[in-house]
Amino acid sequence: MALHLLLYLLPLFLLLYTTTNHLLNNLLHLPPTPFPTLPIIGHLYFFLNNPTLPSHRALSLLSRRRHSPTPLLLRLGSRPTLLVSTPSAARQCLSLNDVVFANRPDLLNGKHFGYNFTSLAWAPYGPHWRNLLRLSSLSLLSAHKLSALSSVRAEEARTLALKLMCGVGKEVDMKAVFFEHAYRVVAAMILGRAEEAEAEGFREIVAEMAAATVEANVVDFVPFLGWFGFGGVEGKMRLVQEKRERFMEKFIGKHGGGCGGGERNLIGILLDLQREETEYYTDEMIRNFLLVIIQGATHTTATTLEWAFSHLLANQHTILAKARAEIDNLVGKSRLIDESDLPELPYLGCIINETLRMHPAAPLLTLHVSSDECRVDGFRVPRGTMLLVNAWEIHNNPETWRDPERFLPERFEGGKNGFEFEFKFLPFLPRPKTGYGNGWGGVGVFDTMF
Repeated sequence: MALHLLLYLLPLFLLLYTTTNHLLNNLLHLPPTPFPTLPIIGHLYFFLNNPTLPSHRALSLLSRRRHSPTPLLLRLGSRPTLLVSTPSAARQCLSLNDVVFANRPDLLNGKHFGYNFTSLAWAPYGPHWRNLLRLSSLSLLSAHKLSALSSVRAEEARTLALKLMCGVGKEVDMKAVFFEHAYRVVAAMILGRAEEAEAEGFREIVAEMAAATVEANVVDFVPFLGWFGFGGVEGKMRLVQEKRERFMEKFIGKHGGGCGGGERNLIGILLDLQREETEYYTDEMIRNFLLVIIQGATHTTATTLEWAFSHLLANQHTILAKARAEIDNLVGKSRLIDESDLPELPYLGCIINETLRMHPAAPLLTLHVSSDECRVDGFRVPRGTMLLVNAWEIHNNPETWRDPERFLPERFEGGKNGFEFEFKFLPFLPRPKTGYGNGWGGVGVFDTMF
């Protein structure tokens, strides 16, 4: 009898719950919500229904099924989340309401890998975050610094070319090769000469971080699952973080303070600042600051290179031939290309932009959370709502881009690095009005492509 009653009441409860949720959404003038919103898990069932799709592709399907350009209000477990998939909504969130959405959500990733929410990637909007941003953009990532280290990037690009030439006729793991190259470039620019063993060690740490983050996301969105098999995820994250700490301690101790190419390296700059303000520029602060830069630039460069080369090889007689002709017309065959040639090689820039359009380094921009109530597309977005921008959907929506599935660098011709496609093209935007690691990422890609 009790079982029959339960079987009768459960569907009734689900119907009342989902219907009430949608009625409240309309009454409170919140963004539209996909139906149904299930108890406890919210809309997480959508990912379970599409297990073979990456998250950005699954969310793209969800947005297109609505046949509406408006943002969607999802409930990812216990967390309300605004899903943005159009240039207009992205502009309102990342430009008009950028300060409201400047903070990061309280996630296990930020607690353990973000040094308890004090790193550049995870710090709340305020004086500390602004100082980290100033440090990265002015002291370390300035145009002067990038230019001064151009010889380092050129040397690493030549080293990569020689390695690939020596491997002719053999199977090559391009993903591993490009990661090692990107790491060596970034490490050489900010710390001194990098070694192959260090690159492989860092790659392993990044892979372990990614695996731990997947488990952590489950607990972040459905906290009670921490009692059922996911309770050990924080222990795993602490172990990975200890590996990161040991790696950086060894690396800074090995390379710190030296000079490269006549320029004071970035470790030296940070150690000088530490001597001036010991309490602020602690060893931990220096380690976490550099980790954000290294990881961001390495991932951007390696991912973009892998996709760019795959498209060039698939279009050898058209796109690759056109790029070669552009180079031959400018520099001929008597010398190597220099970074000063970049402004005169617009088609190479178009190739990089088109690669980033089809395969953004961050298909889903990093999660943020609203610090106050705001309005997006006329809808009310309550305080504490997470923001999830699907850059991949914005880049690959046929309503925004003609033939988005085609690799067509010509679509960027005549533009200025793609910036005229405001909020239709979001290759580097991990945080409103920032792009740490992306200056080096972009330059590193160009050097290697040469």
